[in-house]
Amino acid sequence: MLDEDGRTTVDDTVENAKASTMATTSLDQPIDVIFVDHEISPSQARNLEKAVGCQVMDRTMVILEIFHRNARSRAAKAQVEIARLGYMAPRLREAAKLAGPQGRQRSGVGGRGAGESHTELDKRKIRDRIAELQLEITAMEVERKTQRARRQDRQGGANVALVGYTNAGKSTLMRALTGSEVLVANKLFATLDTTVRTLYPESVPRVLVSDTVGFIKNLPHGLVASFKSTLDEALDASLLLHVIDASDPGFERQLEVTDKVLEEIEAQDIPRIRVFNKIDHVGDHGDTAAQAEREAALRDKYPNCIVMSARNPEDIAKLHKAIVAFFQRDLVEAELFLPWSAQQLRGAIFATCEVLAERAEEEGAFFSVRGEQAVLDGLRGQIGQVR
Repeated sequence: MLDEDGRTTVDDTVENAKASTMATTSLDQPIDVIFVDHEISPSQARNLEKAVGCQVMDRTMVILEIFHRNARSRAAKAQVEIARLGYMAPRLREAAKLAGPQGRQRSGVGGRGAGESHTELDKRKIRDRIAELQLEITAMEVERKTQRARRQDRQGGANVALVGYTNAGKSTLMRALTGSEVLVANKLFATLDTTVRTLYPESVPRVLVSDTVGFIKNLPHGLVASFKSTLDEALDASLLLHVIDASDPGFERQLEVTDKVLEEIEAQDIPRIRVFNKIDHVGDHGDTAAQAEREAALRDKYPNCIVMSARNPEDIAKLHKAIVAFFQRDLVEAELFLPWSAQQLRGAIFATCEVLAERAEEEGAFFSVRGEQAVLDGLRGQIGQVR
């Protein structure tokens, strides 16, 4: 039976689960858990568990469990705990129904006066714990914003964020672009914490690359909210690298999911380069004909995209060049005069600008440079303060 939106109802799910359970039991292989690929209500989960006699996990619960296992930093762990507590709170009532009258207790002098049931106490503890975690996250967000502001003050706004469907190869690409040792694993949501590294070889301007949590279809809104501080790296970026698994037959669905999430966090207007990764996984191993055919189709449908393998140094060099070109498009040429009394700023000039020429005169050195206008203005201000 289908509901008014054309979806299978829980009645059908129960019947299918019963049939599956009986078939499996007949083979002496009892079912431990049933997974439902969409979110179900607490009462639906309870009815399913009563009908089939085993644990039932819906889509949200499975994702939360994966998040819980992969969280590493203090911020990610706090965000996961908030999402888990928010998910569990409405399910306490269903658990209390299963517990029966013993789940209710009264308190007060002489047995009079309304007390709190175990369920109400647990819910209050959950509310208090969520409030405590939210305060911790707010403090961490303030610290993170301060760190981002310092980075931008030092080098301007040259920030790139890797975004895309989970397991599209973002972390492998991150490691190749930055020469860093970040976690690379062939599994969902291997990355939950934002990692920031410098683009290598370094360029002018110096570019920071950040890896973000992978997106997934029908990501529960509670999880999007919980991980918004992680996705904020995408909002702060001047350029997004939208990484797509070119070898996945369903890559168009992945692309749509990422576009939708970026719109939800209001990052849809940030300049973007579509990077079709894992082209070397198309077809059988070494099937260059299939790879060339897929690459031609992608370039035809998505002009200006980059088709590549994160494991191919030549492809990485081309992507590196495209990133640097994006940030150098607005660079201006200028001349800076650095008196001998301010030579301590020489390192800052070379670190933030491309030095085209240098000449020494009696009162100091003249630098012909190319850099961002804001950086040049900042250097002039520092030189003026020293002189």
